[in-house]
Amino acid sequence: MEVIMVTSISTLLMLVITFSIVSIYRNNAYAIAQTGEVDNARRGLQTWVQDAREMDFGANGAYAIQYAGAHHFSFYSDIDPDAVTEFIEYELVGTTLYRKVHKAGGFPAMYSTSTPSTFTLSEYVQNNIEAIPTFRYYNNNGTEILNPNALITDVRFIRMQLVVNIDPVRAPGEFMLEGGATPRNLKDNL
Repeated sequence: MEVIMVTSISTLLMLVITFSIVSIYRNNAYAIAQTGEVDNARRGLQTWVQDAREMDFGANGAYAIQYAGAHHFSFYSDIDPDAVTEFIEYELVGTTLYRKVHKAGGFPAMYSTSTPSTFTLSEYVQNNIEAIPTFRYYNNNGTEILNPNALITDVRFIRMQLVVNIDPVRAPGEFMLEGGATPRNLKDNL
């Protein structure tokens, strides 16, 4: 009888210890995955800030900003050392944030929109679900432009905001990342 009691208690303790260890590993794996995704989004935000600051007119003479929407922003920027301006698109589709780079070619310069280099910056951006705009646009006075596509030439400052969460149901919850850029080549206050 004593052996059965000792075996039962030992088995019960082993099950509790095993369950606790598995639970700790699951929680740590989730926290590590969340931290990794926040880091991906942070690096994507930094890339966007660099690209937006270097915004310039297109190699084909087009105005620097091509489209200014709540979740899609496209513009021209010289992002590499080849001295030719690239066409860049940042777009949130569902919960995935993409960066598309279109190179110019030929003379006069033409941008092929059919074969961009596409990069996934973050896969768990919750802006669409939370109804938070990814991009906001401001004029020279710092006033937000509510219809930026109609007043595209008035845009002087752009703010990007990302809400990142790999599982909206679980803690630790959402991480909000923000960054802003004043395009150097669009300044008219110098």
